[in-house]
Amino acid sequence: MTRTYNIHQAKTHLSKLLQQVQRGDEVLIANAGKTVAKLIPASEPLKKPRQLGTAIGMGNVPDNFNDPDAELEDLFYNGPIFPEPAHPKSRKRKS
Repeated sequence: MTRTYNIHQAKTHLSKLLQQVQRGDEVLIANAGKTVAKLIPASEPLKKPRQLGTAIGMGNVPDNFNDPDAELEDLFYNGPIFPEPAHPKSRKRKS
């Protein structure tokens, strides 16, 4: 059996609506009289939890992964506070 509920009713009575769906009923949710959603029973059971560790050995992290980058550090510590605009039409800061 199909029944229609407005959004407020659906939010208020969601657990009851889900029980109806589990029994095999279809539930329509409407906004201002127009159907916006349909709750139907799941066609298949929920999937099993994912198995962890299936990609072990497939990736490679280099030994120097966490080593400092001299160029990046130079830009960070010695770079200009307000760099020049990249585009000539960009607004310039007033000093």
